[in-house]
Amino acid sequence: AFVVSALAARSRAREAEARRRALEASLLAAVAGALLESDHVQDELRRISVRVAEALGITRAGIELDSVRRPEPGESAVELRAGERVVGRMFVEPDPDPEIAKRVSTSLASLLAVALDRERLGRRAVEAEALRRSDAIKTAILRAVSHDLRSPLTAIRTATDGLESTALELSESDRSELLATIDTETRRLDRLVANLLDLSRLELGVAEPKPELWTVESLVGQALNELGTRAERVDVALAADLEPIEVDGVQIERVLVNLIDNALKFSPDAPVELVGEQLNGEAVVRVVDHGPGLGDGELQRVFEPFEQGRVPSRGSGLGLAIAKGFAQANGARLEAESSPDGGASFVLSLPSRP
Repeated sequence: AFVVSALAARSRAREAEARRRALEASLLAAVAGALLESDHVQDELRRISVRVAEALGITRAGIELDSVRRPEPGESAVELRAGERVVGRMFVEPDPDPEIAKRVSTSLASLLAVALDRERLGRRAVEAEALRRSDAIKTAILRAVSHDLRSPLTAIRTATDGLESTALELSESDRSELLATIDTETRRLDRLVANLLDLSRLELGVAEPKPELWTVESLVGQALNELGTRAERVDVALAADLEPIEVDGVQIERVLVNLIDNALKFSPDAPVELVGEQLNGEAVVRVVDHGPGLGDGELQRVFEPFEQGRVPSRGSGLGLAIAKGFAQANGARLEAESSPDGGASFVLSLPSRP
């Protein structure tokens, strides 16, 4: 009878040990899965602590990374060590079985160490990509500034020298033409500087719109006025039933200026069409040029900073990117379309407010 009792006791102990081991294996599998799916180890610690308490058969467990605090009264601390590396501490209450606690804490520390290293490498990769993009943007901005500032400045300087020269006999028509050149190039400079500032604000996420009620007619009018004499090549057709829109007027005016300016650059010998109509609760403004058009692969890419489409033009490649950013900030959509017969259309859809 004693032998049978001893065998039964050993069998029960093995079964209990097997259950504990299965519970530990289940815990570690769950922890590994949670850490693998998460990008932030800290966010998973509370859920992991609950599972650890169940595996240790205690009422409470709390995991603290890189912790040096002393245990509170009634709790004890188990060091989470992976090799020579201390990952943190696990605070438990009441004291668990020392052997089980050692097995669980060692395996848990290894999983946490791997997850923390993965998270750190991920952050470094993101930071490296951000730095790469930042360097690329800086290089592109310097290139744009060096070329696009120099060109209008040269034109302004040449026109000014002509007006001031005593060696030249200028007619009234010549003077008017030189003054028009100065005006055009000054506006071009102003747009470039505004675009650089707008791009910076969009990149930093500080281009918060200040919505007010506007009519499409007034915003189109302000945009055309901003373009000066170049606006004479724009054919405007706005439907009479266009409803008011609630947007940041300054930002949407910038969208329209950049769209029209882009179309004018690609239609040097043809007019640009601006058509506005009311469609499905939206005020839709379409700016159409008669340039080389866009390929299918360019319809999205053309809105990226410094992208200029299949035929590079005189410009920084910032206008459409800024137009897209301001449109989205105001709850609008901006899309590019290409015609089989040549030319491109940029469609701005603005939610109306009846």
